[in-house]
Amino acid sequence: MKNKFDVMHKKQKINLAIMTINVVCIFDLQTDFKMLKYYRGECMDYAKPVKSCFGKYLFCQFVGNEPEQERIHFAVSKDGYNFKPLNNNEPIIIQTKGKKCVRDPYILKGQDGCYYIIGTDMKCTEGWTSNHALVTWKSADLVNWTDETIIDMREIGGDFADTTRAWAPQAIWDENKGAYMVYWANSTVQNDVAAMYYAYTDDFKSITKPQLLYERKGIQTIDGDIIFNKNNGYYYLYFKHDEDQTIAYVKSKSLTGPYEDKPVVVSLSKEGVEGSSMYQVTGTDSWIMIMDEYGTGRFFMQMTTDMENFKAVSRDDYSFDGVRPRHGSVVAITDEEYERLVAAFGVAE
Repeated sequence: MKNKFDVMHKKQKINLAIMTINVVCIFDLQTDFKMLKYYRGECMDYAKPVKSCFGKYLFCQFVGNEPEQERIHFAVSKDGYNFKPLNNNEPIIIQTKGKKCVRDPYILKGQDGCYYIIGTDMKCTEGWTSNHALVTWKSADLVNWTDETIIDMREIGGDFADTTRAWAPQAIWDENKGAYMVYWANSTVQNDVAAMYYAYTDDFKSITKPQLLYERKGIQTIDGDIIFNKNNGYYYLYFKHDEDQTIAYVKSKSLTGPYEDKPVVVSLSKEGVEGSSMYQVTGTDSWIMIMDEYGTGRFFMQMTTDMENFKAVSRDDYSFDGVRPRHGSVVAITDEEYERLVAAFGVAE
């Protein structure tokens, strides 16, 4: 028979356990205040958001895998961290040519002052090896988009005549060439493992014969994003590291390579990620990388000043409320361009 002292001793243990749980919860709130948050068993040192010196930001993306979601959507931000959809998150551009569906849009400002969008001409309900073309648009004011053009890899001929994937194109100005280098992930019937290729354009309506940019034998390489680090003279090619669903980089002193063989993983999300995109906090040395946590329906954000060492941004410090983005890209815009977009399409408040 248990005596009353045994019963009291057990009650004390229970009370002590409850007090311990409460203390842990309080500690977690305190560490969050110090930007050290308990996250899946690890204390993560968060990046402190850096204030933009001028301008605003435009996020260009698609929102899902259904044909009606494979459209161009816009969202805007005043600080580069918190984005709100334009046009009530209804499409800004509905593709009319090719597959009539677009994924992975990349937006950039051209040397002529116009903006260009280049994306994957693909309807994923037809299958993941069903596309063979890129699609482009042009705009002088970010509101009116014209010159929709399909760039079909099959028309290039040769090894590209039986292209099965032409994914996630992007473009970067090559000062030495005086033209834009377009790069994307490509696969064919003969070589079903996607690798990165590049070509040149001066009008986003046609390209030169593609050349191999970066390949890992037997391992798919997709979702490339090239950033130039003016401080060390290296080009950083970020891409989806398919082995563990992370983002990694290789670097080169030349835009067209060769790039280092061994990738360096930099993504800090604990989820599988893809579709990374980087943009500079205007007027600063800080860069933001966003990526699609495709299994959770969320986006992850992290920051760097040297392109190699990153810190996560606390989810309390960024938001994509009402946006529901998938793979896309962000470009800095002026205050005037921001006001023009808001006047044309409206923004959620």
